Amino acid sequence: MVDVVASFLASADEPAGAVTGPVVSATVLTDRAAAVAACSAFPAAVSSPSQSAAWISAWAAKVDPDLVVATLAVDGRPQLALALEVVRYGPFRVARFPGGRHANGNFPLLSISAGTTPAAIGAIVAAIAAARPDIDLLALERLANAIEGTTNPLLALPHAPSPNLALAVDLDGGFEALLGRSSGKRKRKKHRSQTRKFEAAGGFRLITAATPQDCDRLLSEFFAMKRDRFAKMGVADVFAEPSVKAFFHHLFVEALGAERPDFVLDALEVDGRLRAVTGSSRCGRRLICEFGAIREDDLAGTSPGDFLFFENIQRACNDGYSVYDFSVGDEPYKRLWCDIETRQFDALVSLTAKGRLLALALRTANRAKAWVKNNRTLWALVRKLRKRGAAEPRVAPTED
Repeated sequence: MVDVVASFLASADEPAGAVTGPVVSATVLTDRAAAVAACSAFPAAVSSPSQSAAWISAWAAKVDPDLVVATLAVDGRPQLALALEVVRYGPFRVARFPGGRHANGNFPLLSISAGTTPAAIGAIVAAIAAARPDIDLLALERLANAIEGTTNPLLALPHAPSPNLALAVDLDGGFEALLGRSSGKRKRKKHRSQTRKFEAAGGFRLITAATPQDCDRLLSEFFAMKRDRFAKMGVADVFAEPSVKAFFHHLFVEALGAERPDFVLDALEVDGRLRAVTGSSRCGRRLICEFGAIREDDLAGTSPGDFLFFENIQRACNDGYSVYDFSVGDEPYKRLWCDIETRQFDALVSLTAKGRLLALALRTANRAKAWVKNNRTLWALVRKLRKRGAAEPRVAPTED
């Protein structure tokens, strides 16, 4: 373990486990079954969807990860659980959030009564380094600043802004109030026009997956839509791996049994064909659009995605959500609605001398990405070059 962990612990007011204060104990579980069980048995807590027991269980079941769960107790009471997967990144071993690029707005399982200190977070880092000396770097990327008013305890670690913005919609006052703040007259007029066109095209209906068969249909169509879209854009398909597809299928099917599912699939069907699909997660009073896609056919010009978002946001208002979250990524279709911009954060903690080199490279790359994406001319050029080079759909490269 390199000096960064020791110096971080030393910077706290009290060392972990000091006799003059609360007794802090950190445990690292490397057996997958025990790690998943620890997440499932964690007391009432807040977390991001990507750190929930349902997400971790589904990822463990379908992706076969090298899973590590670090738990923290203060005076014997569970306070925090942090689930990570260890992946190879060239010659390095990196511990990241399970789900990789699919995991956004990350926030660990945190007891509602927790008062986690920097020393306690340092104890977790030290415990991981001791239990898994082969790990070079903790890449805790796309961290949420807070959930339900609770600050992310992982921000006690040295961190920097992520390159991408996250966009959301304030639902305060309900749907009518929202339309009053965001060109509502134009949105309603467009929605009525779309309704007429969809009816003329053979009729339409809105679908919320309620059976495993619904999930299979909506996800299969979504993966196909996304594959075609990524190929057109000239970027790798992050959903292409069979294990990733199996993970999402497991995640949404398992959620069906809950009275209020934490993961929900919605779709717009026109003339018997799915034209737009979204997958959402619930996090307190925030409804998060985890992904979405449209079918690029003769009806694409009618904006079926915009139509489905209109319906989803209206339902979110009716269901009492305070925020509709479009998650990471700055896109024009999000800007039509969004009035909240947030930055997520990356904490890169090196545990070995090798890890320091990788952390430096990743920080440099993130600064370059942020610079390019904040320059509209350059970012437009990058997108144009991607499309020019687009050919056959590509699978996202593995960390190896």
